[in-house]
Amino acid sequence: MNQAEYVQYSCGNDKVKAFIKGAIAILPLIVAVIPWGILTGSLAIESGLDPLQSQGFSAIVFAGAVQLAIMGMIQAGAGIASILISVLFITSRHFLYSMVMRSQISSLPLRWRLSLGFLLTDELFAIANPGQHPKFDRWYALGGGLFFYLGWNIATLVGIIAGEQIDDLDSLGLDFAIAATFIALVIPMIKKGSVLLCVLTATVVSIISEYLHFQPSLLIAVPVAMLVGFLYARSFEGSNE
Repeated sequence: MNQAEYVQYSCGNDKVKAFIKGAIAILPLIVAVIPWGILTGSLAIESGLDPLQSQGFSAIVFAGAVQLAIMGMIQAGAGIASILISVLFITSRHFLYSMVMRSQISSLPLRWRLSLGFLLTDELFAIANPGQHPKFDRWYALGGGLFFYLGWNIATLVGIIAGEQIDDLDSLGLDFAIAATFIALVIPMIKKGSVLLCVLTATVVSIISEYLHFQPSLLIAVPVAMLVGFLYARSFEGSNE
């Protein structure tokens, strides 16, 4: 093996290692969303979709919170305009994810930007955002994203099968997996006082909004929490640097 072949072999080997490392890193999050995926598949059947449509929903849309919201709105008889507006608000956080990762991804070829953009979820952002690694590795992100995509669709398939066999599957409390997943994502990121304050503010505002039966609680909790965290960081943490 000459030097050029050795370099090519080493690069290929490094890509495989990074891909596998990303898949392993996201594995705990796949386990956490299995109940969520099962619930999503079963609710798709309850919403009137056939098995192929239900699986296609997860394969194409690939957004758990959006899928649950859409199915709930379909069951409630909501119009297409209301559904689209709700989807826009629910997925708006992905715009923030993309802005954070733009400097690492913008220089990649189009096929990579499209692939990673499609695979970008809360879970992938949690393991591959710039704050987690000194250098962004596209193969690491691809491994994590593809394995999570595969895990989500397998969980959805299980839910579709179970939804056709078991009545009232949603009464088993599987929806707790939604809250548990986001708790698992947020807690490891609390490394500064500003982040902790941001999380606590969002929690308190959300609880108060729900208690007052104010539906768009997310639209209030997110900007208020971000503002409080920003002001704290600017006033206290900035002065310590």
